[in-house]
Amino acid sequence: MAFDGITTNCIMQELNHLLAGQRISKIAQPEREELLFTFKALNEGSNRLLISANASLPFLYMTKENKTSPLNAPNFCMLLRKYIGNGRISAISQPSMERVLCFTIEHLDEMGDPAVKYLYVEIMGKHSNIIFCDKDGQIIDSIKHVSGQMSSIREVLPGRPYFIPAQQDRFDPWQIAKEQFVEQILKKPCSVAKAIYTSLVGFSPIIATELAYRSGLDADDSTAALTQADVERLYDVFRSLLQDLSDGNFSYGIYYDPVTGAPKEFAPIPLTIYSDMEYKTFSSITEVLEAFYAQRNKHTVIHQKSTDLRKIVSIHLERDRKKYLLQKKQLADTEKKDKYRIYGEMLHTYGYAASPGDKSIEVTNYYTNEPFVIPLDPTLDAMENAKKYFDKYAKLKRTGNALSSYILETENEIKHLESIETSLSIAETEGDLAAIKEELQEYGFIKKHSGKKTNRISKSQPLHFVDDNGFHIYVGKNNYQNDQLTFKFATGNDWWFHAKQMTGSHVIVKSENKELPDSTYEYAAALAAYYSSGRDNEKVEIDYLQKKNVKKPNGSAPGFVVYYTNYSLVATPSLSLIHISEPTRQA
Repeated sequence: MAFDGITTNCIMQELNHLLAGQRISKIAQPEREELLFTFKALNEGSNRLLISANASLPFLYMTKENKTSPLNAPNFCMLLRKYIGNGRISAISQPSMERVLCFTIEHLDEMGDPAVKYLYVEIMGKHSNIIFCDKDGQIIDSIKHVSGQMSSIREVLPGRPYFIPAQQDRFDPWQIAKEQFVEQILKKPCSVAKAIYTSLVGFSPIIATELAYRSGLDADDSTAALTQADVERLYDVFRSLLQDLSDGNFSYGIYYDPVTGAPKEFAPIPLTIYSDMEYKTFSSITEVLEAFYAQRNKHTVIHQKSTDLRKIVSIHLERDRKKYLLQKKQLADTEKKDKYRIYGEMLHTYGYAASPGDKSIEVTNYYTNEPFVIPLDPTLDAMENAKKYFDKYAKLKRTGNALSSYILETENEIKHLESIETSLSIAETEGDLAAIKEELQEYGFIKKHSGKKTNRISKSQPLHFVDDNGFHIYVGKNNYQNDQLTFKFATGNDWWFHAKQMTGSHVIVKSENKELPDSTYEYAAALAAYYSSGRDNEKVEIDYLQKKNVKKPNGSAPGFVVYYTNYSLVATPSLSLIHISEPTRQA
């Protein structure tokens, strides 16, 4: 869900309850566009407020976790420490329904007299910012400077007045009258949802769609199709939502995709449009945001840190695929070798009929009893022409044999790189990336640096799940882990699962010499589908068999196996079938 005005309003109410009257004990700037405030309450330990103005992932929430800060604090952090390092939060407000929070901070100035400063936190996507102002609303500094060249609407620079850009043609939800709602919003020539979110400050498309849904309307219907009863219902639902916000009647939760198990949306109010999704409740909006953004931030950070590795794999894959196509074309060209062999044989048999200087000779192919013409080099006699054709045949035969070997090597390398590409897509920690980088170095895709070799297993551990039947299921996250699980950890009667003809994780179910229930097969297959290159498919075919029937060819790349007898089933890629709170790691 967008970090909209309704979420901001909920946070404002919660932070007023938690922070009003508390003193700031520490200010840190752990990332370039991130601030961490620490508050020490009497007999309650430390509270921390984490604020990010990152364009791709802006947020604001309370957290218990501390973050490592740079040894030398950035200038903006030092400025805040100078002015409000021991300041007290007196109030937190939200202008209208804007995605802006204003922290009013009381402190003592250089002369020891009471003073007031304002810290504006703007959660506005790519325009997010943290702006520090004096009592008169003049900007002292901001975490991101915006010059006139960057924006013609508002400069955010020291000495400039602070203001929130006017939102043209948008109404303050708290102030709008029913007549305006009906005449100026619900008569816009567009869909119902668009009319609402483009007309009301702080209303996101999700909330607009929810209002329509609660009113029994289709959000994509045109406003022109609304009846008077529809209009009345929609306005009543709108006023009811505002009343809930005013009374602090919030319902904090995250909606999870039922297929992938990934967080889809968060909201401080129930979203009936997602009634088919899994829903987890929390006790506060802070817990919702911390859980939601921790997962999003984790994915973003790992994705960013894997950029170089993904680029290396992509370059090698593109090169190998081009090489493979060229090799296949060259191999196709060698298929004419038998024609040259037959030319040579026919010339040995019928060459006596050729006269010096002939450019061709017509003979009967004694293999097919059909006449055909053999081109000749007029400067050579028949036997020399035959030798020339036999030499061409021998050369193409050698080339064909070599190409068959090269093509197999290229195919295996492409499969290896594709498996690494899949490992990068499911990597969750820096340890996962370190193991993948080690594999790329070991196989020559990255230049190996001299130094002590670390234990790859200690860097990253396979995922470990426990299903409803009590069976332990292990999932390899890279090729080394796949080999380790299949050939070192699993025993002969354990069950092995893998996406059919796709790259992906080896999934091991520890059978303990027991017969597996059908649901355990389904759980393991769902995991094998989810941790494969078919994760985004609706259905994935899964091969499964006992581990004792899985073999590893000599000299093959890690993670590469063969098997000749197996069972198959079709599974939906999902984590939701495993009903546990969090996956653990193999000990």
